[in-house]
Amino acid sequence: MSRKLRVAIIGGGQVAETVHASYYLTRSELELVAVVDSNIERAQSLANRLGIAHAFADADEMYRQCQPDIISVCTPNRFHHQHVMQALENGCHVMCEKPPAMTPEEAAEMRDSARKAGKVLAYDFHHRFASDTQFLREQVVAGTLGEIYVTTAKALRRCGVPGWGVFTNKELQGGGPLIDIGIHMLDAAMYVLGFPAVKRVYAHSFQKLGTLKHSGQFGEWDPKTYTVEDALFATVEFRNGGILRLETSFALNIEPVSVMNVEFCGVNAGATLFPAHIYQDEAGKLVTLSQRESADTERHFKSMRAFVDHVLGAPVSIADAEQGYLIQQLVAAIYRAAESGESIEL
Repeated sequence: MSRKLRVAIIGGGQVAETVHASYYLTRSELELVAVVDSNIERAQSLANRLGIAHAFADADEMYRQCQPDIISVCTPNRFHHQHVMQALENGCHVMCEKPPAMTPEEAAEMRDSARKAGKVLAYDFHHRFASDTQFLREQVVAGTLGEIYVTTAKALRRCGVPGWGVFTNKELQGGGPLIDIGIHMLDAAMYVLGFPAVKRVYAHSFQKLGTLKHSGQFGEWDPKTYTVEDALFATVEFRNGGILRLETSFALNIEPVSVMNVEFCGVNAGATLFPAHIYQDEAGKLVTLSQRESADTERHFKSMRAFVDHVLGAPVSIADAEQGYLIQQLVAAIYRAAESGESIEL
């Protein structure tokens, strides 16, 4: 490579600093040249902390001055489509935070534009990059679990309404726990299963606690402006006869403060994802076939590494634009099912 690839970040929030910028700074092949945020003070503050040369409030000006090769999109969900499309139009590879967009139609347009431009578009579904997830996917392909007919994905918080950003604003986020944390376990489950074709979905959502309370594990919020669901429960039916049950919440009266895991029930064996554990029953006794002592905590950086390596030409798997579209389509169907009270066919 004759020169370093120039990288810019759009959105100057927490994930931009702790994940995207922090990872890019570890790569000698890259040069982090700019931060863009509609709040110029926030952009400048992040640039100053990390030694980044330029800060902008206007993305067009950044593209003119810096001519980046790679863009990270770390803005609120409503703006993902706009910023990804702009990056692709400027000839950049893109890593976008999840979800891909607000609608499947936007995600499809982003996918098609990336293909037309010949650029890499990846989404930060980082849980699939954990060694646990990779291991279970390998075991599923090898047939260790046999036919998997029931999968249960849980992304639950007892008192975890985010007290920062725009997570309680449906107009900017597109929804609550489903599109924020539930989507992560949904993607991890679908990845391990090999993205089976979906037949239909059923769902129920609830808004019971977020408009009554105002504080929790992750700070305070205004209950008067809380417009997302507290909790959502869905069943996804696959065309192969299996089902996936999804449970997700920001606020729910459960015992554990947080659950982020997936359980797979197969004919030959069962498994849980974090940490990876494969087991089966023998005459009423649980027998462990394989077990990891602790879950992989490096999954976020592994997601970033896969993206950068892919851009540099390595034959590594990423959470690509097509899979991002499929997850967006499934999330939209779940929300439609919850709102309509009817099953949604796919």
